Amino acid sequence: MPAPSPKEEILEPDLPICDPHHHLWDFSTPNSPVLSGRYLLPDLLADLGSGHNIESTVFVECTAFYRAGGPEEMKVIGETEFVNGAAAMAASGRYGKILACEGIVSRADLSLGSAVGRVLDAHIAAGNGRFRGIRHAAGWDASPDVRNSHTNPPEHLYADPKFRDGLKELAKRKLTFEAWQYHTQLPDVIALARAVPDAKIVLDHVGGPLGIGPYTGKKDEVFALWARGIKELATCPNVYVKLGGLGMTICGFGFSKRDVLPGSEELAQTWRPYLETCIEAFGVNRGMLESNFPVDGASCSYQALWNAFKRVTKGASAADKAALYRNTARKFYSLDA
Repeated sequence: MPAPSPKEEILEPDLPICDPHHHLWDFSTPNSPVLSGRYLLPDLLADLGSGHNIESTVFVECTAFYRAGGPEEMKVIGETEFVNGAAAMAASGRYGKILACEGIVSRADLSLGSAVGRVLDAHIAAGNGRFRGIRHAAGWDASPDVRNSHTNPPEHLYADPKFRDGLKELAKRKLTFEAWQYHTQLPDVIALARAVPDAKIVLDHVGGPLGIGPYTGKKDEVFALWARGIKELATCPNVYVKLGGLGMTICGFGFSKRDVLPGSEELAQTWRPYLETCIEAFGVNRGMLESNFPVDGASCSYQALWNAFKRVTKGASAADKAALYRNTARKFYSLDA
């Protein structure tokens, strides 16, 4: 259980929000070395209904409910099947108006190359109109103190020619791709975006600035390297960025170690340089604010997270806020198609 977080008055409670990144899972039995606990539709709806005007969400893969049998590469379809069921429950209106999991991002092994096409087509069928794309995480670091991604990737996954062939299969189907790696690997994302310019790519969690292991106490050095990568990546017109994920413990801010979690003012002060750097580089039409819950829940409450974002964007115009909080995400994931 995370530490308690102080209750806050909701800032700009009427501002419409599409939360484009959260998870659902049940790892309440010790079957995963990475994730633990349970976060299912009732838990999500409790957070979504905690005061901010959340209209809809996008689920992003987290190894939840894979099929137990069948071909290895097809087991991932179980996650789409599971989330589509949760989305149908939310869409029934029985739990209110929020369209939870309106879009579904699942997993497929793009290293299969062109053979991944049959996996993507199975996801499309299982998603019943909600499936939007794939995340294939590539987080890798030489230090054992930095946990590598759940995909167990090699160091330069995104440079693999077969991986790029797999990404082309996504592009053919007008599906989206989520890049998730660490700040040291931003050059790999830049090269990938340039190699497959037809791919529609979003960078998860502002590019994964690390602050643990060998990066502990090197905040300024990390920020400088990260910022250079972000600005270069923003020159790729096919890349968007998710503005969030800074509540993860790998960022090294230490909030999760407190007896009482921080409020939105402290969060805004800490996260502002990262968020503003990304918004300046990508613009509001290629940037979308995200919760990354329940992962970021280690550092803050859902209420405080969105209040922190609203403090950072306080001076933005109504049009810019509409893009950052709702419209860019809905456009990227073609939720209004």
